[in-house]
Amino acid sequence: MDTLSRLEKTIAQRMFASPDKSYVAKLKSKGLPKIAQKVGEEAVETVIAAMGDDREELVAESADLLMHLLVLLQVKDIPLADVMAELDRREGTSGLEEKASRSE
Repeated sequence: MDTLSRLEKTIAQRMFASPDKSYVAKLKSKGLPKIAQKVGEEAVETVIAAMGDDREELVAESADLLMHLLVLLQVKDIPLADVMAELDRREGTSGLEEKASRSE
C-alpha cells in the first residue's frame, strides 16, 4: 500500500475519533466549509513556498495540501482511487487537448 493510500485509510479511521484527540475529527466537526477553506489555505501556502528558495518548506506545504485534500475527499465520499482513475484516464493525453475537451 502506498503512502497516500495509507493516509487515506488513517483519515477515514480518524473521522470518528474524538475531536479532542484527532485533528482530522476536529476539522470534520467544523464542517465542509472549514475543510474546503483549509484546502484553499494550504494551496496558497504551497504556491507561496514554491515562489521561494526553501525546498523543505515547499515539501512540507505540499504534504499539508495533500493531507487536507484527502480529508476533503473523505468528507465528500470520494475515494482516492477515483481521483487516480481520472489521472489514469488522462494519461497519454496532451494537457492542452484534455483542457480543451472540458470546455466543449
